[in-house]
Amino acid sequence: MDALFDSINVRELLSAQDLSDPTTPLSSPDLRLLIQRLDSHSLQIKSKIQSYLLSHHQDFANLFSVCNDAVTRSNQISDDVVQLLSSISDRPIEAEIGQVIKKMSATTKEAREKKALLELVRAILAISEKLKGAREGLRNGRLRFAAEELRELKKALRISDDDCVDEREPVVYSLLRKEWSECFEEIQEVLVRFIGNAVRFERELNRIRVKYVLNIDGNDGIELRTVLEALDVVGILDYGLAKVADLMIKHVISPGLNFGASVSFVAEVNQDSKVLTEAKLNIVPSNDPKIEKMDGVTIYSGIIQVIKFISNYICLQDESWIRCFGRLTWPRISELIISKFLSKVVPEDASKLTDFLKIISCTSKFETALREMKFISTSDNKDNQLSNFAENVEVHFASRKKTEILAKARNLLLQCDFSTLHEYPRNNKNDRDAAKSPELVDLLFLSGRCVVSKAAIELMKLVHQTLQDVCVSSPRVALEFYQAARDALLLYEVVVPVKLERQLDGINQVAVLMHNDCFYLSQEILGLAFEYRSDFPSSIKEHAMFVDMAPRFHLMAEEILQRQIQHVIRSLREALDGADGFQNTHERQQFQSANLSIDQVVFILDKVRLIWEPILLPSTYKRSICVVLESVFSRVTKDVLLLDDMAAEETLQLQSLIHLMLESLISLLESLAAIQVEKSQEGIACTIDDFIPSLYKIRKLAELLDMPLKSITAAWESGELRSCGFTLSEVEDFIKAIFADSPLRKECLARIKGDW
Repeated sequence: MDALFDSINVRELLSAQDLSDPTTPLSSPDLRLLIQRLDSHSLQIKSKIQSYLLSHHQDFANLFSVCNDAVTRSNQISDDVVQLLSSISDRPIEAEIGQVIKKMSATTKEAREKKALLELVRAILAISEKLKGAREGLRNGRLRFAAEELRELKKALRISDDDCVDEREPVVYSLLRKEWSECFEEIQEVLVRFIGNAVRFERELNRIRVKYVLNIDGNDGIELRTVLEALDVVGILDYGLAKVADLMIKHVISPGLNFGASVSFVAEVNQDSKVLTEAKLNIVPSNDPKIEKMDGVTIYSGIIQVIKFISNYICLQDESWIRCFGRLTWPRISELIISKFLSKVVPEDASKLTDFLKIISCTSKFETALREMKFISTSDNKDNQLSNFAENVEVHFASRKKTEILAKARNLLLQCDFSTLHEYPRNNKNDRDAAKSPELVDLLFLSGRCVVSKAAIELMKLVHQTLQDVCVSSPRVALEFYQAARDALLLYEVVVPVKLERQLDGINQVAVLMHNDCFYLSQEILGLAFEYRSDFPSSIKEHAMFVDMAPRFHLMAEEILQRQIQHVIRSLREALDGADGFQNTHERQQFQSANLSIDQVVFILDKVRLIWEPILLPSTYKRSICVVLESVFSRVTKDVLLLDDMAAEETLQLQSLIHLMLESLISLLESLAAIQVEKSQEGIACTIDDFIPSLYKIRKLAELLDMPLKSITAAWESGELRSCGFTLSEVEDFIKAIFADSPLRKECLARIKGDW
């Protein structure tokens, strides 16, 4: 049969000559020949298969017979199984067996539950008996036994600090826990009373007395050690010793530090048949005047004596009890030592830092002795407060000096009276009285002298002194001093504006003086780096900076000045509002109102001159007063030019009002013209008209009020009016308001427009 399934090679069915070129396609005759040969080959295969089947007929018959027998037997087995299942299901014995099994399971479960309940009852009875035993032991003075019982019951009742309760547990457990808590509070109260009775402060004799055999409420002969052991077992040793710790801090440690070396401690021990009965710690004042107060060695030795007394006679040399007492008292003891002793002996001068090294050494030895006594931890850095404070003395010294510097700066700023100011002649720079005046100072980067407050001068003296200390100090101290100098300057920005808030809202010398202060401080700040930077420690040079502060003060000075200018302008506007736009001045009442407004304007300007001129720098004064005058002249000019109809008499009245105002301000204008501090870009001195453009315009307006129409037209055509600041529309409206409509007016308006 293997030969039947061999693969057929199509090319073998062709002639040999057709195989010369495998890539040559087959022709039609070749294909027909191939089909014929395939049919022949197929017939041969069929013939072979038929002959194979005939020759193996018996084998195939046997195979089919075996398969038929297997199918018959499987059908028979299936019928037997079905019959068995039907016979089983028809009988009730199996259901009875199931019911018996269920009853057995229920009975077993009930037995287990009863057994568990029985065990629970036994446990509850045992706990209840233990609680009774603990209470009985407490009444009989067996404190250690009662404490151990409570400790075991705490585990049995699963009592924790978080008070979490399992809702599935029996209610009786809550009752037992409540009973345990009551018993715990009872033993806690008893033990604390024993401790309070054992350690007492006798005020009359000024001593601590420790009793070792205690008698309370019929419990005689209870030893102090037993009480401490019971406290430790029940887990409330820190609570029991807390009052004793407070007692020692209040009556022993604190007085010893308050009085320094004038207090000493003497321990006394009473024994009966070699059994310790009492111990006393006497606090003895010392009247020896030779003993120096606040001596580190004496103070530390006295505290060590107290702690030895505590370790030996209160904690009975038990390391765990000593450590517990240390945790209760050491934080407060260290704070007292720092506040009462170390902080007070921090040197006030850098030259005394060497003397403080002795105190550092004493402090280190003191803490070492406490570690050896197990009073403080050997691994916890939190217990090294004293060494950390003492070793950082440079920082504390610098911190104290920084606080003093800032306090001094704040006090001088708050105490300075800015309203008290002397008058100084400003024009004569060589005036001897002016030269001796403490409030006249030279500016570093500008010529001239500036009037400032005493607070600003004293503040800069303090800053210079602080920066001189920076140059001779260690890097850590220098950094604190550098920051103190910056903070002292910033205090002016914080304190003075709040202090002078009411004065800044009005027109007065105080606000102008504060402007000068800020300007002076900005100049001085710019010079600090040039003066001191080269002498600073190298670590300070890297980030020392003052130039960032100068713009703040310069900006504050400008804001104060602009605020004053706006106050003045607002007052002048209110005065000019009374003129009602200079309308109908040919009427007597309106003319008087306008005249009164002009008088008020002149009065305000004279007042401002009296306030500003003696204080402000000449250039600043000229710039500021010119801004104010510009607002006045421009307002008057605008109001007059806005009039839409003016009678001949009215023009004359307006002209007289303008002349009155200008004549009243001649002294002010001449004083401004005398100040030649501003220069143009070409180097030519600027005139007063350059600072007050409206001055030239208002003068020309006074001329126009009685000028003929043709002259006004000629002045416009020549460019004179335009150079004075007049616009085309203003000139047209002015002509229409004064001159009636006529051919001449039309001609002049056309010429002005350029249409002629």
